[in-house]
Amino acid sequence: MRIGRNMIFRPSIKLSLALALLAFAFLRLGFWQLERKAEKTLLFEQFDTAPTWQIDTALLQGQRFTRVEAYGRYDPIRHVLLDNKIFNGRTGVHVLTPFVLQDGRQILVNRGWLPLPPDRRSLPRVFGDNELRIIRGRLNLPSTGGPRIGDADVLVRDDWPQLVTYLDLDSVAEVLDVPLEPWLLQLDPLDESGFADRQWRAAVMGPEIHGAYAFQWFTIAAATFIIWITLGVRRAQLLTRNPPEN
Repeated sequence: MRIGRNMIFRPSIKLSLALALLAFAFLRLGFWQLERKAEKTLLFEQFDTAPTWQIDTALLQGQRFTRVEAYGRYDPIRHVLLDNKIFNGRTGVHVLTPFVLQDGRQILVNRGWLPLPPDRRSLPRVFGDNELRIIRGRLNLPSTGGPRIGDADVLVRDDWPQLVTYLDLDSVAEVLDVPLEPWLLQLDPLDESGFADRQWRAAVMGPEIHGAYAFQWFTIAAATFIIWITLGVRRAQLLTRNPPEN
């Protein structure tokens, strides 16, 4: 590009290609984050507008986040402690206890958070009785926990409670020797049979976080374009002062 006899913009072809590829990647990441934001927005709307049903109807309908009321009793002994749960800066576990419904079916209930000692030599004591009671909460799908590192947890039948790094309902059902409903019941924050940290959400990361990430990627893409312009102008100035010899 020229104005009069002076070149004002002459980018390197190789650099242009490299920066174009980077800008395309940054833009793609930005649009991907916008897609995730839209998905999370729908997910949070589903959470906020979920219906309230009796447990039998909720299990039949199979709608995620449904508010439910269930009548039955806790298993007083067999508790699964899901590791690596942080609350107020402390490491602990989520207590998962089987709940036996009137018809004999069982569902795992997330009763909330308990702390773990730093040396992990002992596990927290979990309150439990087999009294009949009504509990309330939300149905949710068990989290896959992302990519798994290391060997799978090995559960045994006669050692409770048991600490696990990842929740596998099939493995828990096998060691309990009972079929489990393919859901977690997240116990209502007001239920007295639960523990700490029961402010359940549709997901850990809200849609606004994805929107912020999208803005960051678009900003980096814009910065890449500015760098391309700047380097092209500087190269043109150098070539003007030091023209190549023929």
